[in-house]
Amino acid sequence: MGLSEADVTKQIQQMISFIQQEAAEKVEEIEAKAEEEFNIEKSRLVSQQRIKIIEYYDKKEKQIELQRKIQHSNLANASRLSILKARDDYVQTLKEEARKQLSILAQDRSKYTTILANLIAQGLFLLMEKDVTIRCRRNDLDLVKQLVPDAINRYKQELKQKDIQVNIDDKNFLPDDSAGGIELYAMGGKIKVSNTIEARLAMIFNQILPEIREKLFGVNQNRKYHD
Repeated sequence: MGLSEADVTKQIQQMISFIQQEAAEKVEEIEAKAEEEFNIEKSRLVSQQRIKIIEYYDKKEKQIELQRKIQHSNLANASRLSILKARDDYVQTLKEEARKQLSILAQDRSKYTTILANLIAQGLFLLMEKDVTIRCRRNDLDLVKQLVPDAINRYKQELKQKDIQVNIDDKNFLPDDSAGGIELYAMGGKIKVSNTIEARLAMIFNQILPEIREKLFGVNQNRKYHD
């Protein structure tokens, strides 16, 4: 017995329903898979951006910390240099005060005459040249002329030499505000010995400068070597 038209229609309808159900399930599966992939990609992008943000702010934090250290170091150096300059200015003030005191000492003609005689003789011994020119302050010119012969005698007696010529420069003089002393020249001015009061003060001052600084400012903790 064959299928009736109603049975055929029913079977066709069942097949359509099955196909529709399969299609719907497939669509749901595709949508679910797509949503899953979307969520995975979204999570990956979010995680990637989070890492970039963390790295960015870590870098910023390190830059800020580095800048803070640089600023701190600059401020510390500026403060240290300011202190060193203030100390140096004070030491130079002491040196200038000492120079003024020596200038006052030069006003005592008896003491200054002895000092000048020794400076002239010492200069001759330092040069040990046969032809020497002496330069002095204008107001010391006559005194130097008086003292040179004795200095020459001392030089000859000590070194057993008789061949020495000492000329006194009466055209060029040391500055009027100089504390005194002399300059000696030899070999046409190529050799010079500065035996002025200022030069002797500078030499002595530099020798005792560490001791002066220690007494004024205390022991330098950063100093590795001590005399």
